[in-house]
Amino acid sequence: MRFLKGHGTENDFVILPDPGGEVDLSASLVAKICDRRAGIGADGVLRVAPTKQSPEVADQAAAAEWFMDYRNSDGSMAEMCGNGVRVFARYLVDAGLVHGTEFGVATRGGVRRVRVEPNGDITVDMGKPSVHGESTASVGNQEYTGLHVDMGNPHLACSIGDPVVQLDLNHQPGFDTGVFPAGVNIELFNPVGTSRAVMRVYERGSGETRACGTGAVATAVAAAALTGDTTGTWTIEVLGGTLRVILDEDTSYLSGPAVIIASGELTIAE
Repeated sequence: MRFLKGHGTENDFVILPDPGGEVDLSASLVAKICDRRAGIGADGVLRVAPTKQSPEVADQAAAAEWFMDYRNSDGSMAEMCGNGVRVFARYLVDAGLVHGTEFGVATRGGVRRVRVEPNGDITVDMGKPSVHGESTASVGNQEYTGLHVDMGNPHLACSIGDPVVQLDLNHQPGFDTGVFPAGVNIELFNPVGTSRAVMRVYERGSGETRACGTGAVATAVAAAALTGDTTGTWTIEVLGGTLRVILDEDTSYLSGPAVIIASGELTIAE
C-alpha cells in the first residue's frame, strides 16, 4: 500500500490514497501505522477515498469529490480534524486530484470548504462553533473550568492561570463523562496580549499532540468569550507553530501551513 507523510504545524498524519475505495482499515492496523517506534509514526491516518464510493458520506458527493476518512492514532474514528483537512487538501492539490484554489472535502462532520492561499497556506471553513456551556477538566491535582465547544467533534477549552509549559499531559486529563460520554479533546490555554493565546492540547484517541486545528478554533472561541466577543481574528500558538483563526457571525476559519514530507510503500501487516 502506498503512503505519504505530511503535517500541519507538526500535527502529523499518514496519508493512504485509496482511489478505488477498497481499503478496509482496522483499528489495529491504524495503531501499528501510527506507532512511532514500530510503525511510520503519526497522530492519525487520512484515507483518501472517493466520496461517492463511501456509504457513510455518499450524500456529500455533490459538494466534495474526496472523503477524508480520519482515524486517531489508537485506531478510533473521528468526526473531524482541522489540521488533517489542511494536510488532506495539500495532498489533493499536489496529486492533481482537484483543480482550482477552492474545493470541498467530505468528512464525518460534514463538508469542509478549503482554499489554497497565495502564500501556500491552507484555509478551511470550519463551520459555526456550537457552544454548550461550561465544564471542568483536571490535570494532576488542579481543576480548570472551560467552555464546551463542538466543532463537529467535542472540545473543552480551559483558560488556566498556570503556565501551559508546566503542565504534565503524559496522562489523560480528567473530565466529566456525563457531559462527554464519547470522550473529549481538551485544550489548556493562556491569553497573551491582544487576540492571541498559547495552547496545549490532549486529543481524544491520540494523547498530547503538537497542534490541533479544531482545538485551535475552540480555544479562539473560549478566549474571545472571556473578552465578551464572538467575532475577530485570533493567533493561536501551539507547540508546532502558529495557526490563525477567524471568527465571524456565521462560521469560523482555520489557516496555516500544511506540507507533504515523504512518500513510500507501506509493508506493515495486521
